[in-house]
Amino acid sequence: MYLDWNTINGPVVYCANHTSYIDIVISYVVVPKYFSYMGKKELQKIPLFNIFFKRMNILVDRKNKHESHKALLQSAEQVDKGNSMFLYPEGTFNREGKLLPLKKGAFRLAIQKQIPIIPITFIDNWKRMQSGGFFKAKGGPGFTKAIIHKPIDTKGLTEEDLLPLLNKVHTIFATDLQQHGNNE
Repeated sequence: MYLDWNTINGPVVYCANHTSYIDIVISYVVVPKYFSYMGKKELQKIPLFNIFFKRMNILVDRKNKHESHKALLQSAEQVDKGNSMFLYPEGTFNREGKLLPLKKGAFRLAIQKQIPIIPITFIDNWKRMQSGGFFKAKGGPGFTKAIIHKPIDTKGLTEEDLLPLLNKVHTIFATDLQQHGNNE
């Protein structure tokens, strides 16, 4: 962990790679401050997750651009209330924990609201609970590893800076995964 939590005084965008359903649970362990999630609407069908996502978080229909835009507006409202947001910019995960291309929403939100992004790399959550459907996935015992990076400031950034910011976070994830034996 690289971050001193005492330095976080306002809302931020937590931005993590996505490797497993267990990422959601682990994020509540590694981030000691309040945040809201933006998650796929399918989570409302999963026992336990549906409780959290129905009332406390923002559900998004990733296949509907209008609904995706609406979810980003709701995220911006949360930030305006002083709440941090937690997003997985890959939008989904694959079975081997490989890094996928990042979508722009988390970075657009951070730039629009001029709040920092805190990258979090989940190294091996996919080994603890693989994809394949909740309660159907293979998994294994062991500890998970998360690297929490220092905030990336977005003050003064504009829409023109969106792709360089996205690429910077992608490089952080890719470097962490490569250094810890989970190559792209």
